Order: sequence, then structure tokens, then C-alpha cells
Amino acid sequence: MKLTLTNIRELKRHSASPLTKAVCDFVIRRWHDYANKERIFTEVLTHGCQSGCVAELVYTTDCMAFYEKYKREINAMLTESMREAEAQSPKDMFREWEDSDYFAEGVNNQNLLAWYGFEETLWRIFLNFYDN
Repeated sequence: MKLTLTNIRELKRHSASPLTKAVCDFVIRRWHDYANKERIFTEVLTHGCQSGCVAELVYTTDCMAFYEKYKREINAMLTESMREAEAQSPKDMFREWEDSDYFAEGVNNQNLLAWYGFEETLWRIFLNFYDN
């Protein structure tokens, strides 16, 4: 599939995932900011949300709200990633993970999970446009 605004909109329209729809909205909002459309993806995937390149996930309160809104999907992705990596705990996936907050009730771990959920979803969207 070719990376076009129409195809991003179609992907959003056909997705059953609220998280995928939200990340597609991010791509759509940023579309006209870039001559090279791949940079919408590579900027985030190279530098991560923590770099500030996703304005919606800069402030702690926004990250916590994002995590709360998409918690089920993010936790399901994390479980899948942990299984694939043979990780025993989230600490095995995130070096900044606070062990004392295993259930991500605190700010730090919710930030990490919000960023992870956004980045992983963006990566999955990006893969729709490239075979390898």
C-alpha cells in the first residue's frame, strides 16, 4: 500500500481500534507539515515521544489521560510484546519502569505506557506501507 493521506484515512476508517484511530488522527493532522511524509513516522520512531515531537504527549496530565483512555489496548500490546520478548515484567521492557508501581497507577509508568502505546501503534501503521 502506498503512503498517501487517502490511505491513512482508509486505514482509520476500517480500524476497529480506538488507539489506531487516534494515532491515524495524529498522522492526518501532521500530514501537511512534512514534504517527506515518512518523516511523520520516522521522527517519532527515531526520537520517541519523550523527545517532545508528539505535542499531545508532552505533559504528564496528557500522558495519563491518554493511557487511561487506551489502557486496555496498550496493556494488551504490552502483554504481547512481553511474551514475544520472553520478558518477566514490564521492567524487562522499560529501563525506567518503577518496580514499586507494577500496575502502573503512578505518573512515571503511565507516561511510559502512553508513549509505548503511541509509538507501537504508529509503528504498526507505518508497516502497512512497507513490505519489509
